[in-house]
Amino acid sequence: MFDYLDPSLKNIECKVDAGERLSFEEGVTLWKTPDILGVGHLANRVRERMNGDNTYFIHNRHINPTNICIHSCQFCAFGVKEDHPHAYMKSLEQIFDDAAAYNRGKVSEFHIVGGLHPDLPYSYYLDMVKGLKQRFPEVHIQAFTAIELGYLAELAGKPLEDTLAELYEAGLGSIPGGGAEIFAKRVRKKICNEKLTGENWLHVHETAHGVGLKSNATMLYGHLETVEERVDHLVRLRELQDRTGGFVTFIPLAFHPENTVLSFLPSTSGQLDLRALAVSRLMLDNFPHVKAFWIMITPAIAQLAQSYGADDMDGTVVEEKIIHAAGATTDQIFHQNTIIQMIEEAGRIPMERDTLYEETHAVTA
Repeated sequence: MFDYLDPSLKNIECKVDAGERLSFEEGVTLWKTPDILGVGHLANRVRERMNGDNTYFIHNRHINPTNICIHSCQFCAFGVKEDHPHAYMKSLEQIFDDAAAYNRGKVSEFHIVGGLHPDLPYSYYLDMVKGLKQRFPEVHIQAFTAIELGYLAELAGKPLEDTLAELYEAGLGSIPGGGAEIFAKRVRKKICNEKLTGENWLHVHETAHGVGLKSNATMLYGHLETVEERVDHLVRLRELQDRTGGFVTFIPLAFHPENTVLSFLPSTSGQLDLRALAVSRLMLDNFPHVKAFWIMITPAIAQLAQSYGADDMDGTVVEEKIIHAAGATTDQIFHQNTIIQMIEEAGRIPMERDTLYEETHAVTA
């Protein structure tokens, strides 16, 4: 029997064991209690109940078409203006070459996000999806955050639902969870006032689910947000999942302050990273999976996270630019055997998956 240092966690344990939903107030308790081991123990029990000893990963490649962006978000070190010395924009042929460059395009997923370029037409993005699907028909395309999709609908001059349907028809398989940051208006006004509101982010994902697209969800933590604002974010995601069932994975994203306007803030600690994953697993009872994104929190913390609620370690990635622009020092590529070894060292069973976890199989190094 686990001996909790915080008696309030014993009450939460009773609800967890009974499969009852945790309240907003209980979410706040999970963030504030000094008993991080107790929180981790509870999250691990839920993790093992939902996914056993499996830890999933995918063979994927990240593609960032451009870092030129009309927005100037305070937390972002990736987006720049057209006159910046490090600004770039890839042609479609360059993107197709990038897709083929790693393992001759033999990956499970292309993960595509980038800046909101002021001059690129909607046809660029539509042709990108079509071209990739024609060249690599077996590869799942997960592309365009809710922020990008709202922008693409404006470029297309079409309703959001019609734009999503057209991209889906062209080969878009699912959408990533980026751009959510923190839904709280107080914080968004300070860190990303030009972006879609939290309500509009949720609307884009609800609309995507309605046209048949699955998606992921994220939360950026460790900057200007409060504990209560984190819980509000998780509860609102949980409520949308109740309505649509369209979310596949939740990914807490650790804020990296280096090279941003918020560089005066400290980086997140390993304790906060583990707590973010554990609390997310406990609050998001209707999300099938919680991912420890090794690029953001380091491989070592991602390994520990497999006992703090996480059941996924993302994948091989290749050429990640956005987080590394903000000072991430992790590698940009892990070979499959490295990830398998990390998972086995964490005491879990490595399971290779596709994007939507529809095809999974155990693997060994």
